[in-house]
Amino acid sequence: MVFAAHRIGSVPKHNNPHMDHDANLNSFPQGFRALVIGASGGIGAAFVDCLENNPRCAQVLGLHRHSLPAVDFDTEASMAEAAAQLASGARFHLIVHAAGVLHTPQYMPEKKLSDLNYAQLMDTFRTNTFGPALVLRHFTPLLDSQRGVMAVLSAKVGSIGDNRLGGWYSYRASKAALNMLVKTASIEVKRSNPAAVLVAMHPGTVHSRLSQPFRGSGIARSAADAATDMLRVLDRLTPADTGQFLAYNGAQLPW
Repeated sequence: MVFAAHRIGSVPKHNNPHMDHDANLNSFPQGFRALVIGASGGIGAAFVDCLENNPRCAQVLGLHRHSLPAVDFDTEASMAEAAAQLASGARFHLIVHAAGVLHTPQYMPEKKLSDLNYAQLMDTFRTNTFGPALVLRHFTPLLDSQRGVMAVLSAKVGSIGDNRLGGWYSYRASKAALNMLVKTASIEVKRSNPAAVLVAMHPGTVHSRLSQPFRGSGIARSAADAATDMLRVLDRLTPADTGQFLAYNGAQLPW
């Protein structure tokens, strides 16, 4: 994946007339802190934009492969080191993990069993499953104990119950495994942080590098709209909702 340089730190407030930031986020405290992992991707950058324009949000931090500190899913230690650096500061009220991969210049989603190969399976799981698993390990302790929400972006095609078309083997499987990780982590985290909310979220079809070869005319939405919709859903969640698999419109998806 290609990442643009983006230093970690407090993102300055600015007004963007092209974006509609109407996710009030009133369930979060005034002056809340947010962290976006995968902040240089299309949806991750849109989350940063939405949050930096929200008057309740005092600080937005963005992490990716070229931020300082860096988060690189090919380097396990980078996640531990980034979390350790942030642990010395105040806790986060909202953490969004927005990184993922569907295709690369080397491969496209597998349409049939004969397309399966070890290299593609490993690359897809490294980014969509193994990396987020370590994000859960290292970053859930950074959630605020009074109001702490963590959303990990998944995909509806990762639903086993909703799989009607087949294909996209490694992507589907990596997201299904990710959903299990989020569900399992939500049970453990609840024991030490009863107020925490961990959810897997489907952003819908979004204009991005990930979806570019697959979207049909008029189907995909802008990343800004997707981020705003998901923030509206996250704003409504309570600890009773932890461990769910949700769509951008708030609908609960089948596992």
